[in-house]
Amino acid sequence: MTIVAARRYEQGKPLAVDIAIDGHTHERLPDGCFEWVGLCDPTEYEMACVSAQYALHPLAVEDALSPSQPPKVDTYEGLTFIIARTAEFEGDSDELKYGQTAIFVGCDFVVVVRFGSARAHNQLRAKLEKDPEHLGQGPDYVAHAVLDFIVDGFEPIVDHVEQTVQELEDLAIAIFPQQDTIRRIFHLRRQLRKLTYIVGPMEEVCRKLASEDLPAIDIDVRVWFRDVDDHVRRAMSHLKGLNDTLANIVETSSMLEQHRQGETTRELAAWAAILAVPTAIAGIYGMNFEFMPELHWHYGYLITIVGMAVICGGLWLQFRRIGWL
Repeated sequence: MTIVAARRYEQGKPLAVDIAIDGHTHERLPDGCFEWVGLCDPTEYEMACVSAQYALHPLAVEDALSPSQPPKVDTYEGLTFIIARTAEFEGDSDELKYGQTAIFVGCDFVVVVRFGSARAHNQLRAKLEKDPEHLGQGPDYVAHAVLDFIVDGFEPIVDHVEQTVQELEDLAIAIFPQQDTIRRIFHLRRQLRKLTYIVGPMEEVCRKLASEDLPAIDIDVRVWFRDVDDHVRRAMSHLKGLNDTLANIVETSSMLEQHRQGETTRELAAWAAILAVPTAIAGIYGMNFEFMPELHWHYGYLITIVGMAVICGGLWLQFRRIGWL
């Protein structure tokens, strides 16, 4: 069985022996007791054993075995069923890998089914077992803790993306982005859009858990779901800001490049105007007309050179004054 752990808790403290998952019907536990079963990538047969033992609804089991469901909250005959999506970087690359975690919350049990996520819940379980006061609140508190664990996993992703966006922004301001940089920007925008499609619906999931009357979700525990909802909202707001920043990077860099090109064009135009003066004068006196009195002046050459220098110098000063040179 791909069962990470299956334990019974009494007043928030684990019993010494793990429970057996053998398909036998789960009997109602006394108040203060509940069972927490965690599964990772179970097969249909293994899921069928858990489903038979805890009388899970077949539609919920079908969704739990389909690791591409959108985040949602459903209710089935005294059971609250939650689907959350996970995200993490794949190895050392910048590619995001998405997974799914399904949570079945009953009055005296919680079953967590995890697909496609390397972030195991062992540390979370150990942390909760050190706090029997809160763990003793029951399966709904465990559901909150798992959702909070998933949402906290978005934070390093957002931080990493923010750092990358800042690097791209600084690079775009310095020079116009090269083709590889533009590809990187659009690839990052595509990742952000997909991550937004994952995180966005989590807001509705947490809002529903924090405000509506749902089976096996106590009123006292709703405040914890509101806290998770706040975390999701902050992450979503951050993602939208990063997406807007990426959308503006190319536009801003394009405007800066147009400005740089305009400055270069003005400088070239100024030099072209300055050089046009000696070119025109030299062109006139380079014509082979017989009757050109200036050709016979003793100081004609000097006057022409000085005249060209004065006019070019005047144009150079004028263009410097208006900022073209």
